[in-house]
Amino acid sequence: MSYFPAFLQLEGKKILLVGGGAIAAEKLEKLLDFSKEITIVAREVGEEVQHLAKDHCLTLLPRPYREREARLYDIVVVATDTVELHRQIFEETRSGRVLVNSVDDTRYCDFIFPSYVKQGDLTVAFSTSGASPAFAKHIRRWFEESLPEGVDTFLDQMKALRSELPKGKERMKRFDRMAREFVEKHFRS
Repeated sequence: MSYFPAFLQLEGKKILLVGGGAIAAEKLEKLLDFSKEITIVAREVGEEVQHLAKDHCLTLLPRPYREREARLYDIVVVATDTVELHRQIFEETRSGRVLVNSVDDTRYCDFIFPSYVKQGDLTVAFSTSGASPAFAKHIRRWFEESLPEGVDTFLDQMKALRSELPKGKERMKRFDRMAREFVEKHFRS
C-alpha cells in the first residue's frame, strides 16, 4: 500500500523520539528542520543526540520508555533496535490520535519519513512507500543538485507579494506568469 503524501504543520505539536542512537540522531535532524517541540527518551543516549538536544534546547530524558507515555504526545518516532517496543508503542497509541513512525518497520507506522530537499519555503519530498529508501535518497540527491540557486529568494518575493496584492484572478495570473518565467529561465536548457 502506498502512503498518502501530506505536509504536516508541526507548530504546537508535541513530538516524542524514543531512542538515542545513530538512527534516532538521523530522524532528529530531520525533525529539527520543522520543529523544536521534541522530547527524547532513551536508556542510552549517543553523543550526536546529546549535542543536538543541547544545541536546540530539547527535553532529553535519559531513561527507559515508560508504558503508555506515547499517548501524551501528538507524534511519536520510535528509533530503537527493540521490535517489541515498536509494537508496544504502536498498540498503545491506537485508541488516541497519535501518529507513530516505527523506524525500519512499516507494520507499526502511520507515516514514514520521506527523503526531502528543503530550501527556504520549498520542501520537495520523495518516497517509495518504504520499498527502497536508498532509491528515494538518490533521486533526492539528483534533484537537489539540479535546483538552481535563488529558489528561496524567489519564494520570499512571492510570499511578500501574496500579502501585498489583493486576492483574485489578476493576482493568480501574475503569480502563474512569474512562476512559469522562473522555471523556464532556471530549469529548462
